Amino acid sequence: WQDMWRWTYTWIGNKMTATDVEQVDEMPRAFALNQNYPNPFNPTTVISYQLSTSSPVEMRVFDMLGREVSVLVNAMQGPGTYNVTFDASGLATGMYMYQLKAGSEVSVRKMLLLK
Repeated sequence: WQDMWRWTYTWIGNKMTATDVEQVDEMPRAFALNQNYPNPFNPTTVISYQLSTSSPVEMRVFDMLGREVSVLVNAMQGPGTYNVTFDASGLATGMYMYQLKAGSEVSVRKMLLLK
């Protein structure tokens, strides 16, 4: 009883875990492209996406005429959740599209830049 190391593994009450924090599965189960936040934005916004498998990833931003205005990601990435910050300081007010390609998966969303 005098050795504090024996108390380290002592359970108090009928709790089965040390805390009541719920276990969360950190690995995404599917490919997903989320809506940017904030939207509308000025001049920066954050785009998040999830990958369930390792694959080559490309994220590009286009104006409404289909012209590419920025490449945000062009790399091989493993499974997980990612955040990309898009800085549109040099762009005009308007609607833009961002496209995520990961392996055979493709997803597109809209965002609005207001200055």
